[in-house]
Amino acid sequence: MDQIVQKFVKVNGVKIHLAEIGKESSPPVLFVHGFPEIWYSWRHQMIAVAGAGFRAISLDCRGYGLSDPPPNLDTFGFNDIVNDIHAIIDSLAIDKIFIIAKDAGVRPAYVFTLRYPTRVAGVVGLGIPHTPFGPPKFLTEMPEGFYVNRWREPGRAEADFGRLDAKTVVRNIYILFSRSEIPIASENQEIMDIVDASTALPSWFTEEDLSAYGALYEKSGFHNSLKVPYRTIEEEHDIEDPVIKNPMLLIIGEKDYFLKFPGVEDFIKSGMVKHFASDLEIEYLPEGSHFVQEQFPEKVNPLIIAFLRKHC
Repeated sequence: MDQIVQKFVKVNGVKIHLAEIGKESSPPVLFVHGFPEIWYSWRHQMIAVAGAGFRAISLDCRGYGLSDPPPNLDTFGFNDIVNDIHAIIDSLAIDKIFIIAKDAGVRPAYVFTLRYPTRVAGVVGLGIPHTPFGPPKFLTEMPEGFYVNRWREPGRAEADFGRLDAKTVVRNIYILFSRSEIPIASENQEIMDIVDASTALPSWFTEEDLSAYGALYEKSGFHNSLKVPYRTIEEEHDIEDPVIKNPMLLIIGEKDYFLKFPGVEDFIKSGMVKHFASDLEIEYLPEGSHFVQEQFPEKVNPLIIAFLRKHC
């Protein structure tokens, strides 16, 4: 970890924090995190791809970690992160990148690939496939206590999270999201109440890891990260052709609770997913959870490196 360099770039009026390792002359790989993640979520992959001869760059998205908050929370959306990615690679004088993204980070990664296909050598998505844009089924088909519905409600998650320190909030979400069941609260229960205080962290997520997350969320808070992704899910992107034609790899943990969202598993396993990503490979990890890249880096890293080398 000591060899990872921390730096900042000023783009689109905000200061974005980057972590970087590898030679500047090596093929660049940009990592985009989801929630409740930060640049640190890619620590295992960054070191591995740099060791394989690539330049690894991981950002804290605006509003997360050490990056500046958005100037206007009301208008903050996925498109801001897309524009930040574009400005970051321009500021680093990078012509073409590989993008690796997970969870909510896949939306800006996929939109960037669609908008700027000649700037992307290949894209790797963890857990979440590229799907048609528009309101997702789960917003109306899941019960009221579904965590996404709860967190979309202005003030609800803020009040729930506000009872705890940032480190405990991250701890609870990591425990919830590591399970194979969708987090759903009962009528008179908040999402944070689902996790018992005595529940242990996943074996692959250490107290040191938790402290790193907690410290960064103490700085940034959760207000911005609740807006993007949860309160901007229905954002439009004005893209005529929604098919990603760049080389793409989708890595799926088969114990990821996201597969139980309405229609998701059928969309992937029926082959419909390839209608929206025409050059797609899919790799399954039978015991993989929602945090598959942190849980099984020894399995995920070789898949990523093989893909990078194939399309470099």
